[in-house]
Amino acid sequence: MKPAAVNREHSKIAIFLHSGEYDRLHQGLSIAAAAVASARPVEIFCFWWALERLAHGRLDEPDFAPAREDIVERFEAKSVPTLRSLLGLLRESEHCAIYACTGSMAIAGLAPELVERSVGQMVGWTTILQLTSGVTDRFYL
Repeated sequence: MKPAAVNREHSKIAIFLHSGEYDRLHQGLSIAAAAVASARPVEIFCFWWALERLAHGRLDEPDFAPAREDIVERFEAKSVPTLRSLLGLLRESEHCAIYACTGSMAIAGLAPELVERSVGQMVGWTTILQLTSGVTDRFYL
């Protein structure tokens, strides 16, 4: 079956990353990677624990809760990309922008210089609402 044609007027994807759980972050970044591979623009917004995990660089080792060593072993055996490698791919793409929520930064006690290494820009809700206005493809993880 042939994939449906993408309507470029409504092709932007917004991904809201809230959870810091490895599997949720991996899913969100994988969605973004698939979109940029199709030349679809993606905006990723990082909040709370997702932002905390990114800022502290906990991106390499899968740590599933509750502990699932079988899944970790499959990740390694199948050479599934890490969060770090997915983020690297997304940062290199001209189709992806990564944002940090300034409110989440303040509540989590994250200094701007720590967050700047992980995201492209720090924004508040007014800007987030403007950037995502009219976007129909939204993912909340």
